[in-house]
Amino acid sequence: MDLKDLGALRMGQPPENHRQRVVKLCWMSLWMVYLAYPIGDLVGTRHPAPVLVAGWTLLAVFLGLYATLVLRRQALGQNTPWNPVNLGTLGGMFAVATAACYLLGSNWLTLFSYTAIATGVALLPQYALPGVAAVTGFLIVVGATCPAPSVYATASAALSAFLGGAAMSGLQRMIRTMQELREARAAVAALAASDERLRMARDLHDLLGHSLSLITLKSELTSRFLDQERYQDARAQVADIERVSRQSLVDVREAIGGYRRPKLAVEIAAVRSALTAADIAVDADPAVADGHPGLGPDEEGALGWALRESVTNIIRHSGARNCTIRIAEFLVDDGSRSLRLEVLDDGVGVRRAEPGNGLNGLVERLALAGGALEAGPGPRGRGFRVRASVPLRAPAAAPAGGPLAGTVHP
Repeated sequence: MDLKDLGALRMGQPPENHRQRVVKLCWMSLWMVYLAYPIGDLVGTRHPAPVLVAGWTLLAVFLGLYATLVLRRQALGQNTPWNPVNLGTLGGMFAVATAACYLLGSNWLTLFSYTAIATGVALLPQYALPGVAAVTGFLIVVGATCPAPSVYATASAALSAFLGGAAMSGLQRMIRTMQELREARAAVAALAASDERLRMARDLHDLLGHSLSLITLKSELTSRFLDQERYQDARAQVADIERVSRQSLVDVREAIGGYRRPKLAVEIAAVRSALTAADIAVDADPAVADGHPGLGPDEEGALGWALRESVTNIIRHSGARNCTIRIAEFLVDDGSRSLRLEVLDDGVGVRRAEPGNGLNGLVERLALAGGALEAGPGPRGRGFRVRASVPLRAPAAAPAGGPLAGTVHP
């Protein structure tokens, strides 16, 4: 037995190997000190031979029942309090202890200490302490009515029985609580892993969807330029493809590490390039690339992802010829400020926004930043419009004599 075994043995957990079983048995053997009284009575008191045989037999039976209960608990775990065999074993211990006390006297009252401890283990938590109290009360009755009663022996046995049983009952509650905490910790770990997988799926979808769409468009342009023998333009597109591919590799690595937070200034430059390559005219508000007081990094990252995903969908699905990008602050009902990014195209549009990986990912990202997403047909049912809004952290100072600059109402 060594300290490593003691450290590896966790409370409430079944032993995993022979060494840990030995460690548990050694801890349980500490309770055997109470057997000094009945064994001393058998060895030091002159009882008739039949009584001695009966005494040793009762002691052996009692210890066998106690060991059976303990070993079954180790084998079956802590969650089998109403196992019929365990309850029958507990009843046998109670009967043997009672018979031994009436046959051999008050020195055998200590057997009720083991019975009380077993009661604290075998019964359900709500019944364990009342059961221990009942065993202690019965011990006092037996101590007062058995042969050669002793007030001191009865009082000490009753105290040890109640304290030992109550301690074991509390220990069982603590073990169950620890098991629940372990299960809760495992559930939290599983949820964290699931959240990380969702984050990774969102990031890779947005990153690769945008980059691969741009690479596809530029590859088509390259092929067209080569057919027209416009080699200088083709080389420029190949250089752009190389740059986008390298940047995509960097973005994927950062996304895997969880460090990427898109910047609006960077994203607006990227979407301008992508839309121009797709022959889509861009009307972008210069304020998109400007700093916004109170816009935190998480909120800006959520808007950056919204801008990237919206433009990727325009290039892929809309058939649009024009794209408008606007950003503005607005006041909500509670008086706080929010920042809204709007991306509008003049493509074929849809009657309603169909849920997909991209839009679902945006909803989740914006929700994490305290924002919201609106997606649907554009004005008069033409094109498609995406509105992403996030809260601004600190109110801006209003200029003297006028309302907050750049603020609109929803």
